[in-house]
Amino acid sequence: MTVHFYFARKFLWIFLGICTVFFVLTVLVDMMEQLRRYDVEAIGFEKVLGLTLLRTPESIYQLMPLIVILATIALFVNLSRSSEMVVVRAAGRSGIVSVLSPTMVALMIGLLSVSMLNPIVAATSVQYEAQSEMLKSGGGSALSLADEGIWLRQGGDDGQAVIHAGRTNSDATVFMDITIVTYAKDSGPKTRIEADTARLIEGGWELSNVRTWALSVGPNEGGAPKREDVVVFPSTLTADRIRERFGTPSSISVWKLPSFIAELEDAGFSARRHTVWLQMELAQPLFLMAMVLVASAFTMRHTRFGNTGIAVLISVLIGFGLHFIRNFAQILGENGQIPVMLAAWAPPIASILLALGILLHMEDG
Repeated sequence: MTVHFYFARKFLWIFLGICTVFFVLTVLVDMMEQLRRYDVEAIGFEKVLGLTLLRTPESIYQLMPLIVILATIALFVNLSRSSEMVVVRAAGRSGIVSVLSPTMVALMIGLLSVSMLNPIVAATSVQYEAQSEMLKSGGGSALSLADEGIWLRQGGDDGQAVIHAGRTNSDATVFMDITIVTYAKDSGPKTRIEADTARLIEGGWELSNVRTWALSVGPNEGGAPKREDVVVFPSTLTADRIRERFGTPSSISVWKLPSFIAELEDAGFSARRHTVWLQMELAQPLFLMAMVLVASAFTMRHTRFGNTGIAVLISVLIGFGLHFIRNFAQILGENGQIPVMLAAWAPPIASILLALGILLHMEDG
């Protein structure tokens, strides 16, 4: 048990050290990107630094499998060079048992990442997108989903418009039960528009069976609404932009995803992408365990056997290959080519079985 705690503690410290290195590098690289994108003299360096720090957690979260595999490689290479693995084997403990403690630490890291780091990443991603959009276009458009329907906001030179829809079709091109309230620039509400349906066309909304009230003359002075069969309401929103806003599940906490998926389905959107993402997040701890097993299979042998560099390279390449297969399965699941559970859980389980096979061959083969 003491050896298990020793390996676990050493693996954890190496993991935290590599995380720190990646954090610093990510901040520096992303800061250069933000400095290139925005005018520092106009918005200030503090704003650029804030945007960089908001984006960094997402980058670290995406690099988690790579960090785990590098930490495993560093752990077992150091143990092999110091002959500690030789002592452990001489004491009658097999190499496979020695991998157990780093694997359990990777499992705990995965569980903490999904339960704690994922909500942080979601919150910082939303803040980054909001502040980035504000700096680019002054907050020209926004979109949200609620129990009572879909809310959108668009801006322009003439003012703002708040749009509410009861539901939409699956590709976000036709909206039903539309209400639009327009606001004059630097003033209050100007008109209220209601329509049975609204279809997104190039440059605007095509409204059907339209009723329009003028709000600028007062609530009791507008009289009867103006009725029209078809009205084109100018807009900068497109179906692709709407689907993109609703199609980023990484901006939603894993704790809120189940209810959000239900709201998406009630509103008429396809929630398959979010469902796949939720299941893949839940399977993330198993994939991190697979990274530990893959890296340990090639780096546990004593350095006197040579070819340490080749072993490290092979383990990293296999890790990248498994990560690519996992992403490919995610795409197939989002497109409906394979079932959701198969897309999310098959790659990590298959990776663990493959790594165990390699480990058994290397140690006892």
